[in-house]
Amino acid sequence: METSLFMIGFVVFLALAFDFINGFHDTANAIATSVSTRALKPRTAIVMAASMNFIGALLFTGVAKKIGGSITDPTLLDNGINIVIATLIAAIIWNLVTWWFGIPSSSSHALIGALAGAVYVGAGSAHINWSGFIEIVEGLILSPLIAFAVGYIIMTILKWIFAKKSPHTVNKGFRSMQIVTAALQSFTHGTNDAQKAMGIITFALVTSGNLESMDVVPLWVKIAAATSMALGTSIGGWKIIKTMGTKIFKIEPINGFAADISGASVIFSATLLNLPVSTTHAITSAILGVGSAKRFSAVKWGLAGRIVITWFITIPLSAVLAGLIFKIIF
Repeated sequence: METSLFMIGFVVFLALAFDFINGFHDTANAIATSVSTRALKPRTAIVMAASMNFIGALLFTGVAKKIGGSITDPTLLDNGINIVIATLIAAIIWNLVTWWFGIPSSSSHALIGALAGAVYVGAGSAHINWSGFIEIVEGLILSPLIAFAVGYIIMTILKWIFAKKSPHTVNKGFRSMQIVTAALQSFTHGTNDAQKAMGIITFALVTSGNLESMDVVPLWVKIAAATSMALGTSIGGWKIIKTMGTKIFKIEPINGFAADISGASVIFSATLLNLPVSTTHAITSAILGVGSAKRFSAVKWGLAGRIVITWFITIPLSAVLAGLIFKIIF
């Protein structure tokens, strides 16, 4: 029993570490546009993002149940704890590498890919629920496409509405509105991303026999995950903020507002549908959609292309990495 408790404790530590890294890795998603347009000072933006992340994380659990039970059945795994450990180590490594290079990759893709890879190597392909895996991957693929379209449409409408207004007056008004949209985006980030750590901890509790099913996420798990993500968010991810806020295209307050409201609407819709999506993908795609509506040539498509490539390689590389880690450790 001591070993079991130690292993569970280790899993909880890794899951909260992943959540913490996810927080500072993905802080840029919520506040990059508001910081780059100077709607918010960096320190203020981070405190607000951390607070709204915490609130959002506590209010929803549907994504946690989805991510923990759709890819495999934790009650059927004899070595489920080992699989979770390999999954989390691989996802953490991927997040740290992409953060170091300032690449806004997806923590969701990393976790999903790593879990599938660890289950495949540790238990065999028969234990992977391929329909559930495909459903999650479809959501991860469709959400950025939808966010791009929504961003493009909203920016086009705003351009039409304010076509005859002074750009200075328009941007002054939208700079204030960005405070609200940045808060909303931080809230929606918490409703979806923090649940991934909740799901993996609950998965570990079920597979170890300490919890009967994925139906109920314990309160302490919700509080721990929400706190960990909020603390991570308070650290900030300045390299990624620079990439998203300045290197894709020159963002003005009206563009930042459009991107924030587009990304937040897609993320929150996914949360209500209990689908884990990538906040990175949704928000970056919204920025690309807004930039395209502003002026297609203004978007630095070379950088956007490198970001998209990272999106596509994250799941398979995370899966391979998790499989290798499982083989090496266990």
